[in-house]
Amino acid sequence: MATYDEQLASRIRTLLDGECDLAEKKMFGGLAFLVGGNMAVAASGQGGLLVRVDPNESHALADGVHVQPMEMRGRTMQGWLRVGARTVTDDKALADWVARGAAFARSLPPK
Repeated sequence: MATYDEQLASRIRTLLDGECDLAEKKMFGGLAFLVGGNMAVAASGQGGLLVRVDPNESHALADGVHVQPMEMRGRTMQGWLRVGARTVTDDKALADWVARGAAFARSLPPK
């Protein structure tokens, strides 16, 4: 079974420091960061990130190479993106994706 990148999880945790109603939960084979009970971003067990975004923006954000729609059991999940590990080695790129996921999670009703 794959495990998530703990260093990546630590970098995400640092970026989300101070976020209100933040929780961590093992999900999707990785470590998810939830804002208001809604998943914002996760250090994926397959490497890289899972990021929750506005479903209307999923297609525009996916580049087909480094950023792809998340698939679960052969089904594309609108509003969920898989961001490759190489894409988030850059601190600014990681910060941008984490901020995008947190902003979308904040826009949803708290659970």
